[in-house]
Amino acid sequence: MAQLSLFLVVLLALIIPIFMARFQISNVPTAVAEIIVGIIMGSSGFNLISSTHDLTFLSNLGVILLMFLSGMEIDFDLLQRKNNPKGRSQAGKMVDPLKTAVIAFSGIVVMAVALAFVLKWIGLFSEVMLAAIILMTVALGVVIATLKEKDILGRPIGQTILLTAVLGEVIPLLLLTIYASINGGNAGQLWLIILLFLAAIILLRRFKQPYLWFAKVTKSTTQLDIRLAFFLIFALVTVAETVGAENILGAFLAGMVMKLLEPSEATKDKLTSIGYGFFIPIFFIMTGVRLNLRSFLTHPSALMLLPVLVIFLLLAKLPVVLTYMRFFEKRNAFAGGFLTATTITIVLPTLQVARRLHAITSTQSDAFILAAVIVCILSPIVFNSSFVLSPEDRIKKTVTFIGANAFTVPVAHDLHDNWYSVKIYTANKVGYETYDSRVDNITLLPDLNKETLEKAGAYDCDIFVAASHTDENNADLARDAREAGVERVIARLSQVDSDIVDEFNQRDIEIFNFTNIRSALMRALIESPTVYRIITDTKNILYSVKVTNTHYTGRPLADLDFIDKITVSRIWRGDQWLAPHGWTVIEPGDVLVFSGEFKDADQVRNLLSSHDQDKKELS
Repeated sequence: MAQLSLFLVVLLALIIPIFMARFQISNVPTAVAEIIVGIIMGSSGFNLISSTHDLTFLSNLGVILLMFLSGMEIDFDLLQRKNNPKGRSQAGKMVDPLKTAVIAFSGIVVMAVALAFVLKWIGLFSEVMLAAIILMTVALGVVIATLKEKDILGRPIGQTILLTAVLGEVIPLLLLTIYASINGGNAGQLWLIILLFLAAIILLRRFKQPYLWFAKVTKSTTQLDIRLAFFLIFALVTVAETVGAENILGAFLAGMVMKLLEPSEATKDKLTSIGYGFFIPIFFIMTGVRLNLRSFLTHPSALMLLPVLVIFLLLAKLPVVLTYMRFFEKRNAFAGGFLTATTITIVLPTLQVARRLHAITSTQSDAFILAAVIVCILSPIVFNSSFVLSPEDRIKKTVTFIGANAFTVPVAHDLHDNWYSVKIYTANKVGYETYDSRVDNITLLPDLNKETLEKAGAYDCDIFVAASHTDENNADLARDAREAGVERVIARLSQVDSDIVDEFNQRDIEIFNFTNIRSALMRALIESPTVYRIITDTKNILYSVKVTNTHYTGRPLADLDFIDKITVSRIWRGDQWLAPHGWTVIEPGDVLVFSGEFKDADQVRNLLSSHDQDKKELS
C-alpha cells in the first residue's frame, strides 16, 4: 500500500498539469488543483492514497523547498527607490509602488487583527494572533504567476501588487516565528532568532565570491551551484531549529541569501525544476490527502467557520482596494485587491506549525485550508475577468535630457512613445521658448545644479542624458546623476581625453562624442553599407530586446512565426555574442538584436519581452 501511494502521488503530479493544459484550465493555480485531487484520492474520497513515512518525508522536504523558492522570489532591487518604477494616475499623481504597498499592507494588518478578534468574539476561533497571521498572508507565487500572465509585472500597478504580496509573505512569516516561540514555551529564547539572521548574513558574505567561482567551474556532473543551494537550505534550517525558530523561516532566509548571490537564470531554472517538478507537488497533493472532509462535515462549528473564513479572507484585503483606488482606475484597484486575497502558499506551512503546537484542531485546520482553496480559486478568476490595462498603468523607460537644443529635441521627439517617456530640463530661457511648443514635457529651471535637478525630479529616471552646450557642465551633471543612483548615464562631450575616459569607465558613465560617431558612420558606410543603411533607414528600425516570454523560448529561430518579418543579426547570451542560425534555439534571457519595419519590429519586441502567452503572433 505504501509503494502504491507513492506511485499514485508521483503519477498525479505528472498528470494534473497535463490535464489542465489539455482542457485549458488556466484560472485555477496548479497548487489548488493538486490539493483538490489530493482530497479526491485521499481519505475524503476514494481513499487510494494514505500518508506513509516516505510521503511524509518528501512532503516535509517539499514545504522547505517551497519556502526556499518563495525567498528567491523576493526582488530586492524593487526596495531601492531608483529601481522603483513610477507612473502617473488619471488624477496626475505620481504612483510610488513601494510607498503604496506599505500603506496597503498596513491596512491589511489592522483589518486582520480586527477580524481575528471578531472570530474570537463570536466563538468560532480563539487564537487571535494565529488568525491574524493567516488573514494577512498573501501567496506571492500565485500573485507573480498571475501578473506575468497579464503582462503587468513591470508596470506601476503590477509592481504595487507585487510589493504588497512580498510584505504579505515576509511579515506573516516573521510573526509566525514569534508566535511559535511564545506558544511553544520558548519566549525567553526569542533573542536567539537574531543568531539565525546573523548566520544568514555570514553565509551571504562568505559565499559571495566562492559562488562566482562555482558558476564558472560547475559541470553537469558536479552542479556546484545546486549543491551550494541545498547546503544553504540545510545550514539555515538546522540553525533555525537549534535556536528554537521554525525551519520554514530558515528555508525562507536561505532563499533570500541565494537570491542575493545573484544566481544565473540557468541556476534559478534548475532549482525551480527540482522544487516544482517533484517535491512541492507532493506537498500540495498530500495536503489534500490529509484533509478529512467526512469528519469535517460532522462538526457544525467547523461548517460555520468555513464561510466566515472565506468572507474574512476577502475582507482582510479591503484596505488594499481602498488604497489602490487613490492611484489607479477603480476597476483595476478592485481586481488588484482581490488578487492579494490569495493565501495558499503561506497558510499551509502556518497551519502545519499550528498543528504541531496543538494551537489548532484538525477540523479547524481543515476549515482554514478549504477557505484558502476557495479564495485561491476565486481570486485569479476575478482578477483576470476584471483587470483592464489602462493608460495610467503603463510603464515606460523614462529618459531625462538636460538641455533643450538642436541635438536633444529631435532625439526626444523620435523616441518611440510606446517604450519611452521623455523629460527635458533647461536653464536657457531662449531654448525653452523655442522648443516649448514642440516638446510635451519641457521644464525651465533657474539653474542646473544638483539640488535644483533633484528637487525637480530629474534623477527620477532610467536614462539620464547630459547634453547641454559645455563639456564641463555635462561631465559634472553626469557625475551627479551617477551619484544620485541613475541606472544609465550618458554624457555628451565634444572633446575627450584618456583621463576622463578612464574616470567615466570606472563610474560606468557612457560618453557620446560626435567625432567618434561620425568616424564610425563613415567607416560603416565604406566597409558595411548595409549596416549603415539599417542605422540611417527611416522606414525600418533596429531593436535589441531581452527574451522573457517563455512561449518563445526553447524554440529554434526558424520555428518562430514572425521570423520572416525581421532580420536577427546577433544574439547576446551570458557573456558572449552568438551568430544566429535557423536552428539556433532561443533561451530565456537571450538578447536579440534585430531589424525590421517599424510596425512589425515593434510588435515583435512586444511579443518577445512580454510574459503574456495568449497574445496573437504576427499574421
